Amino acid sequence: MNLRRKFTLRNALIALHDLLAVVGALFVSCYFRFEYSAFTARLPLLIDLLPYFLAIAAAIFYVFHLTTAKWRFFSLLDALNIVKASTLLALVILVFDYVVIAPEFYGAFFLGKKTIILYWLLQIFLLAATRSAYRYFRYRRTLVHVKADDATPAIVVGRAADAEILFRSVESGAVKQLRPVGLLSPSPADIGQTIRGVSVLGGVDELEEVIADIAERQGPIKRIIMTPSAFEPDAQPEAVLAHGRRLGIKVSRLPSLGEGGEIPRLTPVAVEDLLLRPSRTIDYERLEGLIKNKSVVVTGGGGSIGSEICRRVVTFGASRLLIVENSEPALYAIMEELAATSRAAVVEGRIADIRDRERLIRLMNEFKPDIVFHAAALKHVPILERDWGEGVKTNIFGSVNVADAALASGAESMVMISTDKAIEPVSMLGLTKRFAEMYCQALDRDLAVYTAGKVPMRLISVRFGNVLASNGSVVPKFKAQIEAGGPVTVTHPDMVRYFMTIREACDLVITAASHAAMPERHDVSVYVLNMGQPVKIVDLAERMISLSGLQPHRDIEIVFTGVRPGERMNEILFASEEPTIEIGLPGILAAKPNEPPIDTIREWIAVLKQAVASDNKLAIRSILKDAVPEFGGQPAQTSPLAPDMPR
Repeated sequence: MNLRRKFTLRNALIALHDLLAVVGALFVSCYFRFEYSAFTARLPLLIDLLPYFLAIAAAIFYVFHLTTAKWRFFSLLDALNIVKASTLLALVILVFDYVVIAPEFYGAFFLGKKTIILYWLLQIFLLAATRSAYRYFRYRRTLVHVKADDATPAIVVGRAADAEILFRSVESGAVKQLRPVGLLSPSPADIGQTIRGVSVLGGVDELEEVIADIAERQGPIKRIIMTPSAFEPDAQPEAVLAHGRRLGIKVSRLPSLGEGGEIPRLTPVAVEDLLLRPSRTIDYERLEGLIKNKSVVVTGGGGSIGSEICRRVVTFGASRLLIVENSEPALYAIMEELAATSRAAVVEGRIADIRDRERLIRLMNEFKPDIVFHAAALKHVPILERDWGEGVKTNIFGSVNVADAALASGAESMVMISTDKAIEPVSMLGLTKRFAEMYCQALDRDLAVYTAGKVPMRLISVRFGNVLASNGSVVPKFKAQIEAGGPVTVTHPDMVRYFMTIREACDLVITAASHAAMPERHDVSVYVLNMGQPVKIVDLAERMISLSGLQPHRDIEIVFTGVRPGERMNEILFASEEPTIEIGLPGILAAKPNEPPIDTIREWIAVLKQAVASDNKLAIRSILKDAVPEFGGQPAQTSPLAPDMPR
């Protein structure tokens, strides 16, 4: 990747303008400082020295990015660079005047301090004024286009700092067809202020009154834009959405910069945006430090979790990405999406099943990854309660294959996506995931023992619960049932689950990987995401019905269908025999390893393969029970599949 700044014709014109400004500032300061005779006496030497001074000026301007910064986005940082560059040039003149040139004039200074100070002020003015004038011209032209193009008048909701990002995007043309006419802020300090020409008209609770007032004076408001701070509890996000629906106004959201990392892009407000606590603050520099310029493999890269990990590692600067996926449509979809983002990473996709050990090892040996994220798995509880063998083949044998292939290819680390259902499991999903965790833990411990003198590969597992809008999640199902007029189906009135967003879960997974990759080795290989307070599924259903403008139990019926095989009422984060460790990372806890030796686990795997090959479910259950004594489930032998409900 070429990191050098390219010098274009536009840069050459900017450099020419800046050098002309240097000439103008130098000659004008001398003209106003000296009498005519003194000025003409200095003119010949001034002209002789000018080419050398201009060469120095050109180098200084380039170092301070003056020739490569776009005038359209002239900012305070650019103004500061102008001051720095002009100050350095003034110091160059001072050195010449007091050290090099002054002795030639018998002790009389060629320019003197007053002339140099005057030059410094003129230089800053000439460089900054033209840039400011150009930015103002582009700003006015953008506003003219906004009005001429009949842009949508909008009310923005959120704090001034968030709204300013949107206003700048409108000014620059990055966000089109939008005309902010007012801001409503949850912060009393913002009220009465003006941000980039847009007035803060009041608090969030005054939304309907402000919209009615603007409609009388300027015409109807057609859009409400919610910034990230508008989703904080004190900003009453549910009331904003309710007001918008009551008034028939489209409500959109401005994602935080961390979500996209690029030009702000308005998206519709989803019910999921209002269901959870605010996401945890993520240290994106830490994540970039782990991923930047690395080669990454993601198994199951077309799934809901795997595809988001792919997006994140590309965003954080991975140089190469290999997506391993068993589903051709899913692989095609994520490849097309990443190709459209025009990132620097080289993205490859391969159809492969993690059960195919030889192909997986061959692929990873050819690719030579630095980091492997293992997201491929079978995850649906009722289906795995019926099809035991398939769960073992994918979640156990497949995970073993990924771990061994990552090790054989020389990877620095492997991160397995696990589940909170692996803790004291009662389902085949949890049981198979716990077995896979144990293999990774044992292999991680074994490598630490037998690789003295070199940095061993790390193998870690990251557990978390349900993620909103993932494949099979309850939220999309509830939305579809509400749109169909009901009923909304819930398994049990006391069923409780943890929830978080896909983006937050994936960012915390990468954060956990960054902790495991630290030079000092920590004696932990299982990380658990702190998912906040658990949520009653029936409360979630009622809230979603209310957010849709309907009344639970009156407009939409809620029906309880009964607990399905392999499900438990409450999820837990740690097993009773797992000592937890605080690792100093917000939102993440860790557990000390607690697993049998790797040789014992490999013996179980060999026997499991024979049992799966003969479809001996009793033998499968016996082996897994020996490996995971805390397993307490009673898997159904032949239970009908219930409707897709929360996992």
